[in-house]
Amino acid sequence: MFHLKRIFHSLCYQCSSNLQHKFTNSHSYLLHQFLFRRLKKTESSLSTLFTPNPVKPNAEEAGVGEELTRGISKSDLIKVLNQFCQKREIKLLAESNGLDSYLLQQANNSFRRFCLESESLPTDLHIVINDILMKAANITDIFPFFMRHTRLMFPHLECMDDLKKISDLTFPPSWYPSARSMKRKIIFHAGPTNSGKTYNALERFLTAKSGVYCGPLKLLANEVYKKANERGTPCDLVTGEERKFALGEGNSASHVSCTVEMTSVNVPYEVAVIDEIQLLRDPGRGWAWTRALLGVLAEEIHVCGEEAAIELITALAMTCNENVEVFKYKRLTDLQVETAALVSLDNVQPGDCIVCFSKNDIYSVSRGLEARGHEAAVIYGGLPPGTKLAQAQKFNDPSSSCKLLVATDAIGMGLNFIKRIIFYSLIKPIMNENGEKEMDVISVSQALQIAGRAGRFGTQFDKGSVTTFKSEDLPTLKNLLSNRPELLTKAGLHPTAEQIEMYAYHLPNSTLSNLMNIFESICTVDDSLYFMCNTEDFKFLADMIQHVPLPLRARYVFCCAPINRKMPFICSMFLKFARQYSRNDAITYNWLCRHLGPPFAVPKTITDLVHLECVFDVLDLYLWLSTRFLDLFPAVHQVRALQEELDKTIQEGVTQITKLLEASGITSKHSSSSMEDENEDTLEERLKQKAIKSRGRLTDRLMAEGLLTPSMLNQLKKEWQ
Repeated sequence: MFHLKRIFHSLCYQCSSNLQHKFTNSHSYLLHQFLFRRLKKTESSLSTLFTPNPVKPNAEEAGVGEELTRGISKSDLIKVLNQFCQKREIKLLAESNGLDSYLLQQANNSFRRFCLESESLPTDLHIVINDILMKAANITDIFPFFMRHTRLMFPHLECMDDLKKISDLTFPPSWYPSARSMKRKIIFHAGPTNSGKTYNALERFLTAKSGVYCGPLKLLANEVYKKANERGTPCDLVTGEERKFALGEGNSASHVSCTVEMTSVNVPYEVAVIDEIQLLRDPGRGWAWTRALLGVLAEEIHVCGEEAAIELITALAMTCNENVEVFKYKRLTDLQVETAALVSLDNVQPGDCIVCFSKNDIYSVSRGLEARGHEAAVIYGGLPPGTKLAQAQKFNDPSSSCKLLVATDAIGMGLNFIKRIIFYSLIKPIMNENGEKEMDVISVSQALQIAGRAGRFGTQFDKGSVTTFKSEDLPTLKNLLSNRPELLTKAGLHPTAEQIEMYAYHLPNSTLSNLMNIFESICTVDDSLYFMCNTEDFKFLADMIQHVPLPLRARYVFCCAPINRKMPFICSMFLKFARQYSRNDAITYNWLCRHLGPPFAVPKTITDLVHLECVFDVLDLYLWLSTRFLDLFPAVHQVRALQEELDKTIQEGVTQITKLLEASGITSKHSSSSMEDENEDTLEERLKQKAIKSRGRLTDRLMAEGLLTPSMLNQLKKEWQ
């Protein structure tokens, strides 16, 4: 399939230059016009990314031209410049020198302003213009001087070929020559949740002479780190924020458990385990899985994930001249979709986990359960790791009075006693291709991953069940769970610091955000296998600290920091960290305390809780920066101790979340025993309203407006196939 795609792209490329001669009928002509207009639009939009540099006159040449010839009046100069700009030959010459209409307009304006505002023209230009006025030269003789000026304005004109070479991403396997020199064996453990695929890969990891585990979350990396050391296999922990040594400070163990972004592509191992390999399609973090798969130096690479990734992993391995051995697993426990929705919180049972996709729903459901006398653990993405683990242990403890869990989809860490998953909603914020968040129905893959948490082999809940809260969502859930996840077709890529540094060398006056935009526009990617990951967060941080004087490499590192840009407090502290670094002033523990204000009181309202979560994230940011700039972020041990105290404070707040909601004046929409009083739109109606109000996908809008029916859409798919 992937070979066919490559052949198709190759044929398209070969045919594009002959489109005007090949198309004969009206439909082909329209397609031809569309392709060429799109190409023209792309080139034009690229040009707008290049910021013009100001061109200043050379003071040493002042008056030399007048002494050698004669003075030129402003009116004569304007006439000559007008003739030059209007000359058709000039437009053709400009185009042959890489200037499109946008750049030509910018250059004309700047050149005209330069000539008219300068006290004296450059000597050689003055002489040529004087010759033109004396009828001794042609108006086109100005063009070399115009281009000299333009190249000073737009330095990319002289290095465009170099920029294209730097941003050539067509063959990522070549970036890892050490890995290509090895004979690596790739073993794919494919299967659903609770199938034992990761267990078998980890058993091989633990018995190997050396190994690296690459996980998607800090909690999972920490879990493997603890498990390995408990089993007698010394194992280090490496995440963005910390490093723990099993054999004592500075003594590296032969095994490492790390988050996937921290995977070393320089240290050789016997075995590598890359967990949740299907995340290489993730629009934000996919590049990390691609890098680990192509670059890790391991004799055996065990990848674990969905069957939907097998074809892509096999194709990527083929580009590395490697083979993939596939082991398929089946779920170890039964999973049953119930025939009825929950409808009311009165119907919950011990072992239930209600999955919500927004904090407001978490708050609402938690308060509704407590109003009915139920104790519930609460887990969502913004909580510190310690608080998440404490809530998970509270739910898992058979002797605990807490038998219910309310969580977002971040429920995959050691939660062994979920009997039933209840989807409170099937609508979730997703990131589109432009890096914008929009609301949409969860994917088949997400539905299977979350539903698969119900029931676990070897526990009291060896059979799991799943349902929805709302009756109208149940048919949609059944449809999602009856399908297979969509096949993965592309793996994510991201520009490296070295590539951006080379760009900055050629374009020294461009901002980091601007360099990234230019890179994304120029780069060439084998789009049959790869895609460029979204860099909006990176560019947001780059713009935020653009005015702060930092070396380019340090600026790049700062912009890679994993922070929540929607939280103003976190962003303001990020900016303060950058300013302190730029002054070469150490961010000491005392400095940090002055800005964060410990000791921290137990939160009394939801606002207090959210603020403490932000403070925890700021401390995480400090630790992340300390692993990269230890000399200026030296208070690692003190900050970690402060984090532990703050984690306990947040835990106290979460255990009394209902009181926080009451103090914040947030009411529950579950005060009644039935959901009939909620007066909410059905799933279909909500999706229709979303599609009409937002731009969304074309199919959504057409179906919402009644111009396209599901049967028509299925027919179109069949015809296309």
